[in-house]
Amino acid sequence: MIIYNVTTIIEDGIHEEYVKYMKEVHMPEVMSTEKFTDCQLLFLGEPITEGVTYCAQYMAKDAENLADYRMNFLPKLEQDLQQKFPNKLVSFASVLKKV
Repeated sequence: MIIYNVTTIIEDGIHEEYVKYMKEVHMPEVMSTEKFTDCQLLFLGEPITEGVTYCAQYMAKDAENLADYRMNFLPKLEQDLQQKFPNKLVSFASVLKKV
């Protein structure tokens, strides 16, 4: 299993709106690509910087599904998120493998 982890640091003022958007819009859109089998949104209790930090994790069966998602779906979904919260968040992604 491959875990596509997206860590996002948001401004304090958009906390509730961000969580609602992630749960009701963004994460369902990611899952509708059918490239992932499950997902979860995690709150990082110990901040790594100023702001509030979340990790969205998406579980893929294999690297091919993740590569297809990143090539064909990610650019539009990232753009939608940036348009919803312009200059209010910063994200970085990492790929994890369950051992």
